Amino acid sequence: MTVEMTGPALATPFVAEDDELSFYGEPFDSLRLTAMGPTAAAPSTPAPPTPAPPTAPQPAAAAAGPAPRIADVVREVRAVVVAAHESALNAQLALTRLTLAGPGRPLAAGSQALVLPPAAAAAGVPAVAAGPVAPDVAPTDPVTTEAAFKPLARSGRRELTDADLAALSRGEVAGVFGPAYDQEGVNPDVRLTDPGEAALLTWVADLRLRGGSRTAGSLHAGLRALPGTAAPGSFAGAAGSGSLADALQAAAAQAAKVFALYAGLHLCLADARFVAGPPAEDADGGPRTGARPPAPTVALTADGGGWDGTGGELVLDVTAIDLIPRPWLAVRALVHAGGRLVAEVRDVAVTVRERPGAPVGADHGGAVTAFLGRRTAAGERALLSEFHMAHCARGDQGVGLGPEFAAYRGRRATRLPGGGLRLVDRVMAMDSRRGDLRGGATHVTEYDAAADCWYFTETANASMPNCVYMETSLQAALMLGYYLGATLAEPAEDYSLRNLGGSATVLREVDLRDATIRQHSTLLSTNPMPGTALQDFSYELAVDGEPFYTGESMFGYFNAPALARQTGLDGGRLEPTWLDALDERERPPIRMIDVAARRADPAAPLCARGHLALLDDVEVVDGGGRFGQGYLRAVRPIDPADWFFARHFYLDPVIPGSLGVEAVIQAMQEWVIDAGHLAGLTRPGFVLPVGVPLQWKYRGQLLPTDGTFTLEVHIKDVSHRPGRVRVTADASLWKPTMRIYELIDVAVELRDEGAPSW
Repeated sequence: MTVEMTGPALATPFVAEDDELSFYGEPFDSLRLTAMGPTAAAPSTPAPPTPAPPTAPQPAAAAAGPAPRIADVVREVRAVVVAAHESALNAQLALTRLTLAGPGRPLAAGSQALVLPPAAAAAGVPAVAAGPVAPDVAPTDPVTTEAAFKPLARSGRRELTDADLAALSRGEVAGVFGPAYDQEGVNPDVRLTDPGEAALLTWVADLRLRGGSRTAGSLHAGLRALPGTAAPGSFAGAAGSGSLADALQAAAAQAAKVFALYAGLHLCLADARFVAGPPAEDADGGPRTGARPPAPTVALTADGGGWDGTGGELVLDVTAIDLIPRPWLAVRALVHAGGRLVAEVRDVAVTVRERPGAPVGADHGGAVTAFLGRRTAAGERALLSEFHMAHCARGDQGVGLGPEFAAYRGRRATRLPGGGLRLVDRVMAMDSRRGDLRGGATHVTEYDAAADCWYFTETANASMPNCVYMETSLQAALMLGYYLGATLAEPAEDYSLRNLGGSATVLREVDLRDATIRQHSTLLSTNPMPGTALQDFSYELAVDGEPFYTGESMFGYFNAPALARQTGLDGGRLEPTWLDALDERERPPIRMIDVAARRADPAAPLCARGHLALLDDVEVVDGGGRFGQGYLRAVRPIDPADWFFARHFYLDPVIPGSLGVEAVIQAMQEWVIDAGHLAGLTRPGFVLPVGVPLQWKYRGQLLPTDGTFTLEVHIKDVSHRPGRVRVTADASLWKPTMRIYELIDVAVELRDEGAPSW
């Protein structure tokens, strides 16, 4: 650990070239407004409020204060104003970050970064003033923003008292955060503090899973009096000698453990404990070969040089959080006292690690012989957890599936997708035997579709987009086939997994936000061939015991020569699109739907955005196509930096077939809106049509080097019901050299909220 001194705070606002970022008006003090009565006048120069831990609200005396009705109005107005002020500050912070990290303006060490406080007014916590800090604001990365860490459990708690923190020090995690954190006593040593370790936090407020500079998490905490002196770096306290820097690092580590428990990092291991520092292995599970993360540092500001260690508050910013190779997180902490920034603590990390010899995954043959620590929110024991699925995606498959798969570490091999495209969380039940590929084996798996997952906010649908329906069902099936050992007969060969086709039907409309999807997968058959193995599956998805989606699909395992022999759907010929096949003299009029322009309008309804913005324009031939009902065509450029290549698959990048289908669906949705079918609908939304079997066939892959893909859609039916319109079509998709996807009866439906079912 190193101790540094920063320079004095800048007295002037940050100015970048000709742009000045500032906040006009008197600084808003939410606590002062909280303390004011409805007729009290605000003092012209308020004194800094005194920090106070969050406490339960106390009932007002019946005879005190204004009439209850007036008090209620004041509280409501106060809450609205506080929220508005925080929104303005967040907007200002976003502008500052954009300017600091803008093109040609690298963020130099020692620059001033704007640091905003958590909204802790309701907890009696004062606002934290901005101060001089070393910057830690990373530009938004389009490859990572969909992959926000999904906690293993969620709690309604946002504030913790001293008593709560004491309970966490006793290992009573479920008693503080709720029954979703219960592990039946398998982790008695997962505690906030070790025996004999001083508790340094007095309260915690504003726990946020998506807070902080990297939206990875944040919290605000109060500190006990830390031993300190005017001479930075050393003190002589009642308990003996030590350093203020050590105490601050220990406090940041305890705050990090609070957040780790809140996110449920401990839930996927048994017989585990917290250890200091990041994991000792690389991301693939092997010994660390690269540079180790920097050691923790404590930087005292000019204001902190004379700080005596009392009256401190800590704002924690989670800078990294992951399950590989073991659950861990790294944090940065800003320490304030007396309204001043006095210290910054960087690169403090904690890891959840099992004790030596404790089982962490499946044994030989895939058997799970011991409880590995994961229980669901419903209290059911899982066989394999999010930790194992993460390793199956981009870590050590030996951890996820058993020692037989350890040789695939760091190789191009069959894997689950990663990041925000990994849509299987847990294996709950198995009726299977490794090596028996004849058919009949079953798995039951689960996926938690949290309401804050990226696709809910970025889809044009009223709930989950079609690509996630497809992916979560297909990933559950591929997990079963791969677990059984389809590639283990040739352990030296690298196989790629590709979906070859299938059929799926939506059974009922259901809003899947915050739902746990139960996936039932059955292997129907395996057909091995030289360099290839084909497997057929059936599957069913259910919520609360009621099925809502069912289908069958075929997967193929291909070695490199087999993949190179792909000839597409037309025997290697480059068949033209319907439009290109027409004689130039017969080409009908073509008009364009400018999807990018519509998407650029924040008020544009029912528009796919962000990671699901798959098309920029769609060509339309009214009355065209094979069925004379309308024809659509779109060309999409392929950028090797597209976000999905980092997810699907690790070391084997390819565009997910489900996103090709999603692009077709988006073209149809844009046509539905352009054709005026929103008319007469007051609260419209797209839904997946019930009872329409979608059939797809894939005979090729889209690679980062392909440059473009082209899709065409032949509208074949437009049907209306009260409050609903349903459009059905056939479609195809090309890479530059061949037609590779064919879709039969792909359908979209626009319905008014509350409309009767189809």
